[in-house]
Amino acid sequence: QVPLAESGGGLAQPGGSLRLTCTASRDSFQFYTMAWYRQAPGKEREWVALININLSTSYVDAVKGRFTISRDNTKKTVYLEMSSLKPEDTAVYYCNNFAKTWEWGQGTQVTVSA
Repeated sequence: QVPLAESGGGLAQPGGSLRLTCTASRDSFQFYTMAWYRQAPGKEREWVALININLSTSYVDAVKGRFTISRDNTKKTVYLEMSSLKPEDTAVYYCNNFAKTWEWGQGTQVTVSA
């Protein structure tokens, strides 16, 4: 099973923006609700956002109005547009299907600091 591949993280200033990308090399991608998760140092991995196959979305309260999840089924890719970043958004970000049944990728580090 090919692990998921996240990219796009980096260092951002508070108030800044980043766009994360996750590629899932699976033919069944379009049939899954996809999600982004994050894990901050010393904390458990938490769900951040999801996008259903009908393109409806849902977000954890902490990121509502600041993050936008989207998907491109032709590219088997899910995106996370992050804006108005805060230091508390610092974490390693991962994607997976919402049931978390696929092998996790390495994640992409997002650091928000002045």
